[in-house]
Amino acid sequence: MTLAVAALIGGLASLAAIYSGNRDISAEVVTQILVGDYRQATAFEVYTVLENRVPRAICALLAGALFAVAGTVFQRLTENPLGSPDLIGFSNGASAGALAAIAFGGLGLSIVAGALMGGLLAVAAVYLLAWRRGVEGYRLLIVGIAVGAVLSAVSSYLLSRIDLSDAMAGYRWLIGGLAGRGWADAALGAAGIVVIVPFALVLHRSLDRLSVGADMACSQGLDVRRAQGLAALVGTGCVAVAVCLAGPVGFIALASPHIARMVSRRPGPLMATSAAVGAALLAVADLLATRLFPPHQIPAGVVTAVVGGLYVVWLLQHRIRRESSV
Repeated sequence: MTLAVAALIGGLASLAAIYSGNRDISAEVVTQILVGDYRQATAFEVYTVLENRVPRAICALLAGALFAVAGTVFQRLTENPLGSPDLIGFSNGASAGALAAIAFGGLGLSIVAGALMGGLLAVAAVYLLAWRRGVEGYRLLIVGIAVGAVLSAVSSYLLSRIDLSDAMAGYRWLIGGLAGRGWADAALGAAGIVVIVPFALVLHRSLDRLSVGADMACSQGLDVRRAQGLAALVGTGCVAVAVCLAGPVGFIALASPHIARMVSRRPGPLMATSAAVGAALLAVADLLATRLFPPHQIPAGVVTAVVGGLYVVWLLQHRIRRESSV
C-alpha cells in the first residue's frame, strides 16, 4: 500500500512539473506534445516540454529512488538510523571533486567526472580509515563525519578560487539541483538503475539478516564481510549515479528509509518502498523549488536541506524520548 501511494505521489508531482512552469503553455498543448501531435505547438513549446520538463521530471524520480536505496543500504551497514551518504563523506567528496574540475578546468576533466571521482575517493578514504579487521558501523559513521568536514573545508577553499562566472555552476554542486537536466542524464540514470537493481535484489536478504547484528548474522551462516562489501559497493554505486543526476541533494537518502518503515509499520530494509518514497520526495521537492518563488527558481537541494534539518531534529528528539522511556 505504501509503495503504491508513494508511486502515485511521485507520478502526480512529475505530471504537475511537466504541465506547469514559468513558460505559459496550456495543458491542452502540453498533452498534444506528449502524445506526439505538434500541430498547435511552437518549436519553443515542444523544446520546453520534451527537452526540459520531461527529462528533468524523470531525473528527479530516478535520482530520488537511487538516493533512497543508498540510504537504506548505509543505514543497515552502519547500524545507525543517521547512517546516510550525506554523513559518510560521499556528498562532500562529490562537491569537492566538481569544484576541483571547475577550478582546474585546464586538466580537461568534466564536472560530472570530477564529482564522481571525488565521491568515490571520499568513500574509499572513509573505508580505509575505518577498517579495523572489518568495518564497524559506529566507527564508519564517525570517520565519515570527520572526512566530510575536511572535504567541506576543501570545497569552501576551491569556491574562493573560481571566477564569479563559474560560481553558479559550482553552487549546484554544493547544494544539489536538477536545472538543465536532459535526456542524456535520464539515460544515465536509467542505465544505473538497470545495472544496480539486480545487485540490490541479491543484497536485500543479506541486509535483512544483518538487522540482528553482525555477530548473530555470522552465527547464522552469513558471510558478514562479503555482505558488507557488496552493500558498500551497491550503496556507493547508487549515490554515484544519483549525484551525477542531481548533485549532492541532502535529506532524501536519510529520510526515505525511515518514512517507508514508519508508514509501512514493517521491519527490514524495504528497498522498493524506500525507492518509491525517495522518488516522490525529490519530485515534490523539485516541484516546490521551481514554483515557490515564481518566476525565480531555487535548487531542489535548498528545499530538502530546510526540510531535512527539521526532520533530523525531530528524529533525534524522538529517539531521545524513546530511549528515556525504556
